[in-house]
Order: sequence, then C-alpha cells, then structure tokens
Amino acid sequence: MARIELDNLCLTFRVRQLRRITLKEFLVRRMFRKSANPVMKVNALRNVNLVVREGERLGVVGHNGAGKSTLLKVLAGIYPPTRGKRVIDGRISSLFDIALGFEGDADGWENISYRGYLQGETPRSIRAKMEQIAEFSELGDFLNMPVRYYSAGMLVRLAFSIATAIEPEILLVDEVLSVGDMSFQDKARQRMRDMMSKARLIVVVSHDLVSLNKLCDRGIWMDHGQIRQEGTMKDIVNAYTDSVKSGQSQAA
Repeated sequence: MARIELDNLCLTFRVRQLRRITLKEFLVRRMFRKSANPVMKVNALRNVNLVVREGERLGVVGHNGAGKSTLLKVLAGIYPPTRGKRVIDGRISSLFDIALGFEGDADGWENISYRGYLQGETPRSIRAKMEQIAEFSELGDFLNMPVRYYSAGMLVRLAFSIATAIEPEILLVDEVLSVGDMSFQDKARQRMRDMMSKARLIVVVSHDLVSLNKLCDRGIWMDHGQIRQEGTMKDIVNAYTDSVKSGQSQAA
C-alpha cells in the first residue's frame, strides 16, 4: 500500500557565503582571525509533519522559496533529512526537471534511452515504449537529429513524452502541468490526467491553482519551510489566494 509519512522532518543546508575569494581576502580574514569563507545555515524545511495515504492527491502551494520543491526532493530521496523521519512505502516516480539527462550530441532516439534509464527503465522496457514515445512527441524525422539542434519547444515535447511514459505508484510532480506550445498543451494535459489516474498516490507542486483544484482533493500551504495550513484543496487555495491579495493591497 502506497504511503508517505514525515515526522518532525527538518532539512538544513550549509552554504559557503562566498564562492571564491582572492588571496588578499584570505590573508586579511586570517589576520583578524575570521573564517576565510564562513558557512551560512539555511533552514529549508522545519518540523514538517505530513501523512499522505494511498488514493490521495495532495497539492502543494506557496510563494517562491517557501520550500515546495525542496519538500518534493526530500520525498524523492534526493535530499536526506537533517533531522526527523521520512517513511515511503511504494515505488516513486518523479517529474521535476524533465529535461535532465539529455546528451546534446546524441539524436532523439538515443536520448529516449538515456532519459529512460534515469527514470528506472531497463533496455527491454524502454525499447517497448520507444514508438509510443516518438508518436506522442510528434517530432517525426527530427528524432534522427542531434538534440542540440532542437528548439526549446521541441526539446520540451521530447522530454515530456519520455517523462510521462512511466507507470507510477507514487507520483511527484513539480510545475509540468503546462508544457510546449498551445497545440501540444491539450494533449499534454490529457496525458497527465491519464497518468495521474493510474498512480496510487500523487503529490503536485504548482502555481496553477485552477489545475490544482481540479486534480487534488487535499492541499498544504508551505511558508518559509513549514506547513502553514493543511486541509481540502479548495480551502487551501482560497486561504492562499486571500493571503496573496491581502499582501498586494497592503503593499499598494
């Protein structure tokens, strides 16, 4: 049974304040007994408690830098928590940076294989999906050409076609609800709906609040690395929207 459980989860990044320093700066700082390149702590997630059960569709909203994408990456196992507990039951499939893993000098067919392997496909399983991925991308003979010569729209078409060929148990989605040009978007949205209907559990991060209301039944509002509010997706969208409007009116 698919399940996600986070118990008092925290994630802290240790970041050097200066990427590079000159020899003069190094010597001066050492002379005054200061750290040559001090470390700054960033509390990306703080005391996050969350349970998502099989059959649930959870939407995540919040301002830029609130911790939404970081939360997804913790769920995916990309970032290990600094403190707290993370329990995941079920195979995770992630749609984050869908263009990750492309080789510019390789053609479209070869990149289908490369990107498929990153998603956990085997040579046999990706071969079985090749034609279906190619057909959905609508790239035709362009698949025989190195992807470095693709337009941005063509690359997105191919990336989305590969990324959504997976068969997920737990699906994590970050801002890929609208991709490509207008002629491709309707087909892409239907593909996402079909994919989401097959997943046992879904967590979606998006600024598209209309789509979140349609896709998700539960929601959380992330604010400065913490869950500010949890409830039905409709209630979370309304509360978040009211807060944004209130902040804009005060700023005006």
